[in-house]
Amino acid sequence: MENVVRMLSTLGLMGAMRSLSSAYEAATGVRIDADFAPTQALLKRMRDGEAADLVILTREGLDEVIGEGRVVAETATDLARSYVGIAVRAGQPDPDIASGAALRQTLLAARSVAYSRQGASGIYFAQLIVRMGIAPEINAKATIVEQGFTAERLVSGEADLAVQQISELKQVDGIEVIGPIPHDLQSPAVFSAGRMADAKHAVAADRLLRYLASPEVAPVLRQSGLEP
Repeated sequence: MENVVRMLSTLGLMGAMRSLSSAYEAATGVRIDADFAPTQALLKRMRDGEAADLVILTREGLDEVIGEGRVVAETATDLARSYVGIAVRAGQPDPDIASGAALRQTLLAARSVAYSRQGASGIYFAQLIVRMGIAPEINAKATIVEQGFTAERLVSGEADLAVQQISELKQVDGIEVIGPIPHDLQSPAVFSAGRMADAKHAVAADRLLRYLASPEVAPVLRQSGLEP
């Protein structure tokens, strides 16, 4: 009986899936067994042989595993866009990130900036500070987060600023999302889903995929910091 779907998902969808999973199970009787990690970590796990029915990755990551024959190309579905944002600990003054020049000064003035090396946001941010010409200064004092939520380093006091997808920043209590990095400095990540070629519960996976792409999910995506 197909009463469970095993899903591997990027961290960017964790907030939305927490809201959607219980409602989906109540409506269908199918439980979503979800595991969340950065796309690069999930790609490694898939290549190491970890089984799943459905995956949600960055579009680039999904295209890679489609090319490797791990995901059925015809099932690929774009679910949401996500922008990279910056957060501070709750109660701290809002730094100026309204322009590229203001963002540069804010980053340089921070005691430490927390960002991820494996997630799409961290890869983007590492390239951004190189383009800004401040990579040595930022990396000399950076708090690198291998997996998980960078904003947790604000609560612990390890960093003054946290950089990650806005949907991921919003998963941490005790912080404030200042806003997105100026849109002219970034391209939104697109999170996309697809069914694994060797899915044990293919019918249930396809049904879940249709649900995640449906209009009724859009308000939950927006509330979690994503754009449907």
